[in-house]
Amino acid sequence: MKLGLIGTGLMGQAMAGTFLAADVSMIAYNRTSEKLQPLKDQGVPIADSPTALVSECDCIILMLTDATAIREVLLTTETAPHLSGRTIIQMGTIAPQESQQLQGQILAQNGDYLEAPVLGSIPQAKSGSLQIMVGGTEKQFQQWHSILSYLGTPFLVGTVGKAATLKLALNQLIVSLTGAFALSLSFVQQEGLDVETFMSVLRESALYAPTFDKKLKRMVAGDYSNPNFPTKHLLKDTQLFLEAAKTEGLTVSSLNGMETILEAAIDLGLADQDYSALFEAIKSGKSNQ
Repeated sequence: MKLGLIGTGLMGQAMAGTFLAADVSMIAYNRTSEKLQPLKDQGVPIADSPTALVSECDCIILMLTDATAIREVLLTTETAPHLSGRTIIQMGTIAPQESQQLQGQILAQNGDYLEAPVLGSIPQAKSGSLQIMVGGTEKQFQQWHSILSYLGTPFLVGTVGKAATLKLALNQLIVSLTGAFALSLSFVQQEGLDVETFMSVLRESALYAPTFDKKLKRMVAGDYSNPNFPTKHLLKDTQLFLEAAKTEGLTVSSLNGMETILEAAIDLGLADQDYSALFEAIKSGKSNQ
């Protein structure tokens, strides 16, 4: 069995390294060829097109930016006919409805499809400790459990769309918790209160979340380089959640505010920096303009 990996950005490269260390036979493809060089240097075979990769592989893992990218890579007139008999495992963050639509389009090509978005980032992908949320059937889950287990702990959430729902719900917490912490930290700093005094009380309270300490150093130092999760991707996921939540009739005004803050951070040139850079937009007041 040969595994294909399409999408070798930050997470894709980390996942590829984990598969490589486990001696999984694999081939990779990325639309931006420069991002393939680190894998090429490690001896990973590189496909020169999506069609070539799909033709060689039994199972194809996708770690692409969004559903549009997936359609542009897989569902072209050149590549789609080669999906027959192949299994597609979609591991990026897309909307539940988009995942279900992709399932229908791939089944129409006589392929198979399941979703497996993850909770965790580059360190967890490298150590094989991701939480992997699977949307599919029990049969699919059992069939591909061993492959997914190289990356972490898979668990079956439900049918296609359910894992995508869970992933968006969790990413909504990422942006909301980080934004709330950044606002309190900015207020404390502006008022001249010692940051460690603030943190010592917060850490001993029911309000504390470990992510606060993970992002504290970056925010205080203003250093958002070497991101595990860039600001632009968190904005994309926030917008996906907003669209889905509005469809369900939920009140999303607080998250609309975070969308504005993320957009302001991107206007500050922080799109490719760690998402904790939203702190800069909050403390600058730019999102109020």
